[in-house]
Amino acid sequence: MTLTAMQREIFDDEHDAFRDLCRTFIAKEITPHHERWEDEGQVDRSIWTAAGAAGLLGMGVPEEYGGGGVDDFRYNAVLDEEIVAAGTSGVGYPLHNDVVQPYLLRLCTEEQKQRWLPGFCSGELITAIAMTEPGTGSDLQGIATNAKQDADGDWILNGSKTFITNGILADLVIVVAKTDPDAKHLGFTLFVVERGMAGFERGRRLKKVGMKAQDTAELSFTDVRVPDANRLGEVGQGFVYLMQNLAQERLSIAVASVAGAEAALRTTVEYTKERKAFGRPVANFQNTRFELAEMDTEVSIARVFVDRCLREHVTSELSVPDAAKAKWWCSDLQNRVVDRCVQLHGGYGYMLEYPIARAFVDSRVQAIYGGTNEIMKEIVGRSLIG
Repeated sequence: MTLTAMQREIFDDEHDAFRDLCRTFIAKEITPHHERWEDEGQVDRSIWTAAGAAGLLGMGVPEEYGGGGVDDFRYNAVLDEEIVAAGTSGVGYPLHNDVVQPYLLRLCTEEQKQRWLPGFCSGELITAIAMTEPGTGSDLQGIATNAKQDADGDWILNGSKTFITNGILADLVIVVAKTDPDAKHLGFTLFVVERGMAGFERGRRLKKVGMKAQDTAELSFTDVRVPDANRLGEVGQGFVYLMQNLAQERLSIAVASVAGAEAALRTTVEYTKERKAFGRPVANFQNTRFELAEMDTEVSIARVFVDRCLREHVTSELSVPDAAKAKWWCSDLQNRVVDRCVQLHGGYGYMLEYPIARAFVDSRVQAIYGGTNEIMKEIVGRSLIG
């Protein structure tokens, strides 16, 4: 069933073929195992190397490093949409492809690219980024994790991070640390911490309301000796790099949010056609039709805006405020739509064996991570008043 009558014009035949590949891979390799992964709290590592072999990781990485060689975020968006449509929230590919990849491509030296990118693309090196701390959320300037350079040129890293996606499985973690406490926003630097470094410990795998198959963890760093060869980019430019890359992360969340709203609505339309109350399908009641009509309209409008943002991002024209608009509006929309869809399912909407119930608990975090929606509104508001 097609929810919107408007033709999407941002994809070509190659994107459509890639969508078929993603859909087939998810149906064969992920969906059959996802319920078990939810019980276990993380996916199997093998699903990462399987994705690498299928060409689903590092699509924008040059071929010489093992990637797809196509710098086109629309491929990322296709994969993100299909993961959400299938209800397979446990696989952390979007974090790997959409969030971490730009840092590695833009900031790595040639030696670092040779060292890390082949494994990144094959799925043998799973990645994460560690920004959030127990005492700071969206306020990145409040980061307390610190690194001091010793006489040998190495950096001694101390601190802790929390809510880190891929935190248990990650082999490479980009860590944001304060290197000059007096330099304000120019006092942060990025480091790549690798599995096995002395003093790098993973805490508990966090028990979340939703996204239960995704390994989210606490990380701690106690006198971790990080070679200067693992510094990412220039000293003191970490905050600047974060600001440059957050727009893509927020667009990624918007893409997933609209796809999630569409999936919830699609499921609900089919359910209301089949479910009967008072001797007739629930879809035959005017209230049901009005509810579905309102949601379909809102989702269609959101889809048009996000597709426009995707087009502008591909041509490097997407503004920070527009990415923030897309993130907060679409994640709020997803939560509104899923909540209304649960209501249309009645009691069954509260049962976890139904996809709509899992969508309900999985979607709530969309308004929180990537910067809370309140922060997004602040970004938009400041752009208006200067």
